[in-house]
Amino acid sequence: MELRVTRLREEARLPTRAHEGDAGLDLHAAEAARIEPGERASIGTGIAVAIPDGHAGLVLPRSGLARRHGITIPNAPGLIDSGYRGELTVLLLNTDRSSSFEVSPGERIAQLVVTPFAGAEPVEVEDLDETARGLAGFGSSGR
Repeated sequence: MELRVTRLREEARLPTRAHEGDAGLDLHAAEAARIEPGERASIGTGIAVAIPDGHAGLVLPRSGLARRHGITIPNAPGLIDSGYRGELTVLLLNTDRSSSFEVSPGERIAQLVVTPFAGAEPVEVEDLDETARGLAGFGSSGR
């Protein structure tokens, strides 16, 4: 499958895979930023993508940034619908309590996973089918 990408800024980098077979494409910052402890920043990637029909783009955190610097994505996964053609921006959150984080242009800041989805249409019904789990919610598995 092809993922069509347009550079919106000269300094923008196309998404890349670190290793053959990786599910995620690394998204790169197209601008510098400083994120103070506990703060959020919206970082532009300088690209727009054409997610194929019947698919969605999921923007996910990079585990290395989370482990080393406490950087995560508060709305993870971020959702990119197939009809969106604007710049991909990534909302980063610095969860570190004492250190600021510097974002440099070209730095890998998130991952994009393109995945098919089932276009389920809501249908109102009187009752739902019975299941073994039933109404058991959070913590109901005992683990």
